[in-house]
Amino acid sequence: MEGKRRKETKGIEENILAILDTSGFGKKEISVAQHLQNHNDDRLAFLEAVRTASIVRENGTAPTSKMYQAIYQILREESSLDSIMSSYQLLNDLDTRFPRVYITEKTETESASAVASTIELVVVEEAWSPFTFGVDCPFTEKDASREKPPGSFDPSGFHLLIKDLSEMDSEESNEESQTKLLRSMLLLQYLIHVLEGDFLPRNRAYKEKVNWSLIRESFLNRILGSRRVPGKALIKDCISLMCMCHVHCGTADDLLCFKNSSKDKSKNCNSAAAIALPEIEKCLCTAMQKLLLMIMELDASKETADIQGLTTRADGARTPVPETILDELSYNIEMLSPFLQAFHEPRWKLEIVMQYIRKYVAKPSMRTRRTNGSTNDATFLDILKSFGNGSSIKSILKKISAEVAQLLLAHAFQAYLSLSLKDPSEGINDSEKNVGDCSLVEVCQYMITAFSSLKKTNENIAILPFGKEALFTAASILSTK
Repeated sequence: MEGKRRKETKGIEENILAILDTSGFGKKEISVAQHLQNHNDDRLAFLEAVRTASIVRENGTAPTSKMYQAIYQILREESSLDSIMSSYQLLNDLDTRFPRVYITEKTETESASAVASTIELVVVEEAWSPFTFGVDCPFTEKDASREKPPGSFDPSGFHLLIKDLSEMDSEESNEESQTKLLRSMLLLQYLIHVLEGDFLPRNRAYKEKVNWSLIRESFLNRILGSRRVPGKALIKDCISLMCMCHVHCGTADDLLCFKNSSKDKSKNCNSAAAIALPEIEKCLCTAMQKLLLMIMELDASKETADIQGLTTRADGARTPVPETILDELSYNIEMLSPFLQAFHEPRWKLEIVMQYIRKYVAKPSMRTRRTNGSTNDATFLDILKSFGNGSSIKSILKKISAEVAQLLLAHAFQAYLSLSLKDPSEGINDSEKNVGDCSLVEVCQYMITAFSSLKKTNENIAILPFGKEALFTAASILSTK
């Protein structure tokens, strides 16, 4: 039965791959417009055939490695917007339908009245992957027998893609550069989608089974563990790319400017690519946040494994992501506002903002010499109280501007509200050290007091729009209480 199925799969592979013309992926000599159109039609027909055979059919089978590789090369090398978008969507749909790593739940009867369920991590070892790992990465058995697919990404190549994108100019009016930028952005989004599909089930299984090797073999951990990838540089490039994407597409003013400028560019650029870029940038901004969050979760799991003695020296050590972000935002103040607007996850956002504030806020006045705690123990309410103290706020404003202080307070308040509305089972306990044991009413009262103190310190200080929104929210909550 198994042999028959392999023959059927082989037949499907040969028939579908035959749709592609014999010119191959590497040749660029096509000069006749009709031949170029035929070339693109062949690619679209191939993609549709794969979708029909693997996704549309109820009993569809996963594509072979050769078919996956062909779809992947279309995404990496084609210049037709239709082919690029179709191959990107198909790769994501195939990964959803045929995951490389997934979790199954087993129900076991412990006794006549007790039923327990356990989870099992399933890793499809022979599944095709866009990543390849060399000798400088943690080695697994499957590396020994797997050849490097053409066009696959090693850890340094993945970092280089992020770095190149963070330095590219999305305002280029050349048709070729617009298409290249769009293709690279979609490629990076797909790679992050693959990392997410591999890491999340592994991390869940690790928390259940306390088996560090499940995460050690993840694509993400192997990329970060590569000696060819400087950890801090990778995180800084991720931040830079996320902020760049947010600035380009994050506000209505940006979109309005794009619509006005697109009229002037229409003669020189591919209008379809130009129209698609703002939405692609928006999606890439979200993808970069996912990547940062996955790295933070990986570091949190690694810290737990360290405490339990599950790691070895070979696992290495990395600077925690929040510390790297804090350093980058401290030395590149222009990036602070875009980052805080683009980064939405409340738990880590509050952690980052609180660490930033603690650098400049003096020890809270309620602490005495007998108190063993430090400023690193200060909760969000303690910080707000410090901003309400006249002498303390003057000291703060000597180190950071009033605009930065407003941004930090408003975004911390936003993250605090998001956490306070979450169910405890969803993870608010992870941020108890920042949230502290205080009521929402107290926080709102001191939030208003902090902004009032800022204004009293200097009457010429203008309250930023986002600060006004935070004050309005605090006042509204107090009025309902």
